[in-house]
This record gives sequence, C-alpha cells and structure tokens, in this order.
Amino acid sequence: MLETSNQNIIFSAFVKPTEENHQSEINNSLSRTQSDFLQPLRQWLDSLDIQNQKLAKFIAKLIPAQCPFERDIILFGRKVAHIPPMCKLNPLYDQFVGLRFRALCYLVDQCGEDIQSYC
Repeated sequence: MLETSNQNIIFSAFVKPTEENHQSEINNSLSRTQSDFLQPLRQWLDSLDIQNQKLAKFIAKLIPAQCPFERDIILFGRKVAHIPPMCKLNPLYDQFVGLRFRALCYLVDQCGEDIQSYC
C-alpha cells in the first residue's frame, strides 16, 4: 500500500506573493494617473482648429521647426560632444508638432501664403 503525506507545494517561481501583487497594482495605478493627468490637455491641443491667419502665424513662429537645444560642441575644429534633442522628453511634444503642422497647412491652403520663412 502506498502512503502519502499532505504537504503544501509552493510555486514561488510561478505565483507572486500577495505583497508583490499589491505593490505592482499600486505602481500600475500611479502610472495610469500620471499618464491620464495630461490627457485633457492633449485632447484640447489636438482638437484646436486653426481658423485665423494671425493665430496661425503666431503658432508657426512660437513652435520651432527643430529642437533648439540640440547642439554640437566643437573645440579647436573638432566635435567633442553632442547635446541630444531634449524636445522629445516633453510629454506634449507630439501635440505641439501637430498644432504647428495644422497652422502651416492653414496658411498654405486657406491663405495661400508661402511658408518658407517658417521652416
């Protein structure tokens, strides 16, 4: 006859302890609230409709075509360092680029203006 004993088997490699589950839930909820914090502003910027020539010109001048922080540091004719563009660290970068694009499109399509000076 075969006898067995009742032993608890713990699969710690497959199941996270409840404390870790709770901590990961807290981290997930914090990251969701941080990303959702700017969502109304993102939606507002994306929904802005350019219908004024002065506003379109102002936006095209205000938002630069290239990141103004990107630089090459040259010393004695040699490149010694490069400062990368930091604009992409801005959480609203895509919305600002889209707004500038819509402003430039308005100036070209509706006003028939040459936008070479804004590029």
